[in-house]
Amino acid sequence: MDMSGMAMGGMSMGGLPPLIDFPKMYWVVVGAAVGVATLVNIYNNVLCRQRLSAAQSGRPRPAKPNTYFSVAFATLYATMREAANFSIRIPFKGQIFRLPTVGRSSLIIANLVVTITLCFYGFNLGDRWSREDVGYRTGFVAIGQLPLIFLLAGKNNIIGGLTGVSHERLNWLHRWCARCLLLTVTIHMGYFFADWAPYNYIGIQLKTNTLVWKGVVAWAMLVWIVFSSMTPIRGWCYEFFVVQHLVSFAVLIGFIYIHTPAEVHIYIWLPVGIFFFDRIIRALRVFYANVSLFHPKQRNAGQMSSFWACKADFTALPHNTTRIVIRNPPISWTPGQHVFLSCHSIVPLQSHPFTIASIPQDGQMEFLVKAESGGTKRFFRHAEKTHGLPASSVESRMKTVAIEGPYGCLRPLRQFDSVVLLAGSAGATFTIPLLRDILQGWRENLHPIRERSSLFSVPKGAVTRHVRFVWVVKSRGQLGWFSEHLSAVLSDFEVLQQTRRDLKLEITVYITCDDSLTDERKTLVSAITAPSMDTPPKDLQESQRGTVELRSRTPSLNEKEKGQDRKAQVIEVSATSASLKAKAGSTNRACCCRTTVDETSSADGISPCTCSQDRASNDPNRPLSTTSSAPSSSAQKASILHPSILVFSGRPSPNNIIRKSLEQALGESAVVVCGPQGLVADVKQEVCSLSDERAVHKGTGAQGIYLHTESFGY
Repeated sequence: MDMSGMAMGGMSMGGLPPLIDFPKMYWVVVGAAVGVATLVNIYNNVLCRQRLSAAQSGRPRPAKPNTYFSVAFATLYATMREAANFSIRIPFKGQIFRLPTVGRSSLIIANLVVTITLCFYGFNLGDRWSREDVGYRTGFVAIGQLPLIFLLAGKNNIIGGLTGVSHERLNWLHRWCARCLLLTVTIHMGYFFADWAPYNYIGIQLKTNTLVWKGVVAWAMLVWIVFSSMTPIRGWCYEFFVVQHLVSFAVLIGFIYIHTPAEVHIYIWLPVGIFFFDRIIRALRVFYANVSLFHPKQRNAGQMSSFWACKADFTALPHNTTRIVIRNPPISWTPGQHVFLSCHSIVPLQSHPFTIASIPQDGQMEFLVKAESGGTKRFFRHAEKTHGLPASSVESRMKTVAIEGPYGCLRPLRQFDSVVLLAGSAGATFTIPLLRDILQGWRENLHPIRERSSLFSVPKGAVTRHVRFVWVVKSRGQLGWFSEHLSAVLSDFEVLQQTRRDLKLEITVYITCDDSLTDERKTLVSAITAPSMDTPPKDLQESQRGTVELRSRTPSLNEKEKGQDRKAQVIEVSATSASLKAKAGSTNRACCCRTTVDETSSADGISPCTCSQDRASNDPNRPLSTTSSAPSSSAQKASILHPSILVFSGRPSPNNIIRKSLEQALGESAVVVCGPQGLVADVKQEVCSLSDERAVHKGTGAQGIYLHTESFGY
């Protein structure tokens, strides 16, 4: 029986609403959720403008809620944020498995509950004669979910624009909605098969009823789409995944169209329209950003000499990293955003998302790209190949590139009293522009520009008083990525602080794995430690020599101390003696420091970085450590950064870092982290724990904490 041409939407079973109404009910729930998120987004934007305007008028503590409504909303927001960021951790064989956060899990479960309720509401599931009725109902509920999946997939999606959430942060919900659709479609098919199975009717239906086998093909395509979208498969070859994903969805939509009755085809045309709307908007943005005809001012100024607007220079950096610089970019952006960059002369027909590591005031768009595989590896090879070319051939080194964007959205950090920025390795490309933007806000506070702002423009200046920046790298070679940026930030800050004493900026670098740094420390110890008459034999002496921690002393910005020379403390920690065999086995072992540094401790109390895997150093009978504060020229070479930057060997303690910032905050704070998933998960857990411990906005006087996370894997 082929029912593709029949009108089934008006069917009503047992006094229940018509089938065509159930997709509408689903969208009432979805629309209500999007509406609430939109109201929250509007409130956040109004709150940002109110805080910045209050700071311009000189009101004290502009980041602190001071009305009954704002306090009540902040309390509700803090409570929901604590619950949403909570995640269960399961330790297993030395590793920690993290379950999804309560916030994400709640959205998925809520969608699942609504879907299942609509599928089975009003049915007696024990009645075998109602199986086909359940099958029809679940089919209509399933078709209603298609538009939401496409809305969540687009780069320029409407839900993201209303709620203030960027496309990459909605992509996980797109995948889970597709999985929920698969469950609903499986129930739809399963109930029909269960009704036909007692009569051996399934095979006959598949052979004689074209409607059935078309539905089975659509189900099989959906299974493939969900399976191929899983992280291991998706990450295996992303370019291939994108192509087959689009083809698979086209086949799926086609078979759904010929499988379903005409009255629900609106739920198929809507996804098609959403898809082409996103593609058209993307194409228009690409043309505007990359064709010089749309930028006559820059073209007349000689900044664009060809039809294409963007040309980039590729430079090879340590740790297989490529710096890509586009000078005089034709578009503007906000710190923290990213663009999709393609260079078809190096990597044909590929486009990759990269975070913009510069701010618009630089006059250039800069990216730091870690070479993994595929296109990013080819970028690095090209940069290495052109590295030795003479300066006169700079123009020949320039490659025409295309950009799409910018994309990305987070609440402006200028509206918070205290800001903590944590980055792991290349995650600094996300946090350093945010740091520099706050510094730009401080400059605007000192030199306010009285200009008429539009309804949608954010007031100038910054509410922020204290910024803590933490960067975790594997070795000193990575410090060169942003050493000039950080040094310039601190130099500008020292000038600003002469006028604004209430501002505070702390920058800390953690080096977690650097063999050369460890060897240099051993050399320092040998230089400052005089030999004694009781010196043991050479082999035993070397086996007893421990690790050294180099810690730059934080300079004070007071007038009395500005002229003092910066010194370094060299701390030698003797290790227990080990056998010569163990020593020989660990000579070539890489330094991988897993020691967590407690910044609140004194210099003598800092835990040593154990770069070898010799566990004997934990022996309670080990010799006491000795300390020397003698300056050394070699010690100054341990860091190429500004002397005000504190450098540690080890791993940071997010709890101590964030707690210290929160304790001195006079208003709401922000914590932003970008880096490996482990660092992001740790920071998220600590923020959730500290928010609950301090009982923010619950009568204790502690202020709220806004958390923004960006993660990547490597």
